[in-house]
Amino acid sequence: MKATCITILFWPLFMLLLSEERQSSKTEVKYNFTEKNYSLIPADINKNVTILDLSYNQITLNIIDTGVLQTYILLTELYLTENNVTMLYNNSFGNLSNLEILNICRNSIHIIQQGAFMGLNKLKQLHLCQNKISQLSPDIFVPLKNLILLNLQGNFISYFDVPQLFHLELIILYGNPWNCSCSLLNLQNWLNTSNVTLENENITTCIHPGILNHYSIKTVPYNAECYSKFPPPINEDLYNQFHFISNSTFNSSLNNLKNSERKLLGKSWALLVGVVVTVLMTSLLIFVAIKCPIWYNFLLSYHHHRLEEHEAETYEDGFTGNSSSLSQVPDTNSEDTTVIFEQLHSFVVDDDGFIEDKYIDTHELHEEN
Repeated sequence: MKATCITILFWPLFMLLLSEERQSSKTEVKYNFTEKNYSLIPADINKNVTILDLSYNQITLNIIDTGVLQTYILLTELYLTENNVTMLYNNSFGNLSNLEILNICRNSIHIIQQGAFMGLNKLKQLHLCQNKISQLSPDIFVPLKNLILLNLQGNFISYFDVPQLFHLELIILYGNPWNCSCSLLNLQNWLNTSNVTLENENITTCIHPGILNHYSIKTVPYNAECYSKFPPPINEDLYNQFHFISNSTFNSSLNNLKNSERKLLGKSWALLVGVVVTVLMTSLLIFVAIKCPIWYNFLLSYHHHRLEEHEAETYEDGFTGNSSSLSQVPDTNSEDTTVIFEQLHSFVVDDDGFIEDKYIDTHELHEEN
């Protein structure tokens, strides 16, 4: 009876777990193309593939290959073991945000560009073993926030700076020609103070200098001079504290910069308006002075021109009145009258363009004719 009750109680939970397992198995799509002598990654694979094994081929992971890889966005595991890869370019796996395992062991990789692992936010295992890597910048691991295992076994690495991989649990470094000079002290301190496990510690030994040969890189003794040259590595707590202080300092500096910019903007706004108004007013005055001068209109109004017909008649009428008034004035010399007459009637213009001589007596002309 009790067994029946327990079965009834836990039956829904069991069915739920079983359905989830079936669902996960249904969504897992595997493709195995090992030993197919492929030189390029095939582009006609089902886009829902989650596990892709292309080991033991001739793939170089060139631009064409990386372009094809970007289409398999559901990939969680990618195996490229023993191919002809010589270089990892920037954004080689940029669109594989679901990738958790990447194995590129047994190739001829000697160069890894800094952005080669961009976009691999969920990557947990990175295998770069048995390549020709001689130098590694710790910055290439920055995008790998969830990396747990790093395999660098069997390369040509003699020096390795401390990577900021605080979730790392296992690192494999044996099979490299380690130079255990003072420059490797930070790596040793990091291995001894962090939670990471160094696999095959006993065979991860120094090659140079000769007196430290066969010492493990984790236990090799260093003199006091090395400790004075190289400070201890940053642990996770110190890094978080430093990151918090840096952010606070940056935010306060940014706020101060914004406030100063606002103050400067308030003062410069009034100055800018004043300069613009002054320039506009000056330009307007110059334009008016050039285009609309009053003195220029007065100058144009004074000029010599030929009298029109009605103007000549009016002028003659005025002269007739003046001459009659002059004849009434006593003691007036006839010569003076002649001079005045000449001054008033000189250069009177007729309609035909000739000058009319007022001295000619028309009555005498009729008698002569």
